[in-house]
Amino acid sequence: MERWTVTIPTGHLVATVGGKTELSCQLSPPQSAEHMEVSWFKGDRSRLVHLYRDGHEVKGKAAQEYVDRTEFVKEAIGEGKVTLRIHNISISDSGLYQCSFKDGNFSDVASMNLSVAALGLGTQIHIQAPSANGLKVECDSGGWFPQPEMEWRDSKGEVVPHSSKSYAQDGSGLFHVKMTLLLRNKSQDHVVCYIRNPLSGKGKQITLILNDSLFLPVHIWLIILISVSFLILFVIILCFGCQCFKKTELRCDFIHLLNSIAAQAMCFVCFCLMLSIYLIFRIRVSIPDPFFSLYNNWIWDITWMVLVLMLFYFALIYFLYLTVKGHIKTRRMCENNRQRCNQQDADMENTTQEMIRVLQ
Repeated sequence: MERWTVTIPTGHLVATVGGKTELSCQLSPPQSAEHMEVSWFKGDRSRLVHLYRDGHEVKGKAAQEYVDRTEFVKEAIGEGKVTLRIHNISISDSGLYQCSFKDGNFSDVASMNLSVAALGLGTQIHIQAPSANGLKVECDSGGWFPQPEMEWRDSKGEVVPHSSKSYAQDGSGLFHVKMTLLLRNKSQDHVVCYIRNPLSGKGKQITLILNDSLFLPVHIWLIILISVSFLILFVIILCFGCQCFKKTELRCDFIHLLNSIAAQAMCFVCFCLMLSIYLIFRIRVSIPDPFFSLYNNWIWDITWMVLVLMLFYFALIYFLYLTVKGHIKTRRMCENNRQRCNQQDADMENTTQEMIRVLQ
């Protein structure tokens, strides 16, 4: 009986999550294996992946996780070459596999290692609203295995030091990665978030085009104007309180002061300044621009703040109008009553003089 051995094309295979892989074995020297028993095991020989015996596949013997996921390819079995195709690869499929041929009392086995890689489901870049410290950019990606390599690169391909980097693993074993970069000034035209799978050598990248408007300090003026507006509102509320509780420390009629042209003009100018800055930011970026969502979210927040201030100013003006109108009405009533009283006094004085004249 001629002795033979089992050989394999490669001892290390790399498969992709959700894809398929092929575990091939070959008899050397080549000869028919139709009458032989061919089996694949995962790890030790206790976990059967697939079994071929007596010219047909044996069902119900394989481990539960491989049921309905394996396919036996035997087109070249007459030459001693067989292949096991595994579908819907998962992370748990990685490990050592053994391919065994048995003919009577003689058998031989060959081992191969299967590594599973995942290239990520998607990569996104999130940009936080500019602050005094600079522009914070975050690159976020999930669905990787094993843990990927992640780095920022500039327009020349050189590595840019990141601010922070974090990894998390979900229940299925896939990695979620996050990396941030703090840009204090516009030193390059664009930055690239590059992620690479160290196992397969494949990677993904996403480019962020840096817009000059992102680094303009207009937001600082916006913060100053908003702070001044709230300071004005605080002074208004404080003076209202003093007016209601009859405090005389301010020594002025605050109702009439707020109703003055200067006070109304100050409120209107403050509102117009905030609205102007809002419009500058609003029209700067168009919908096709990749930064539109950044501006849109930020501008919505500013819009709500401007709307609240606008409603407050209108309510304040309306309140002042009613108050002044009440004051005017009350003053007119008092003046009418005073005239009536003066007339009555005059009539009474005339009557008294007439009576004195009669008595004389």
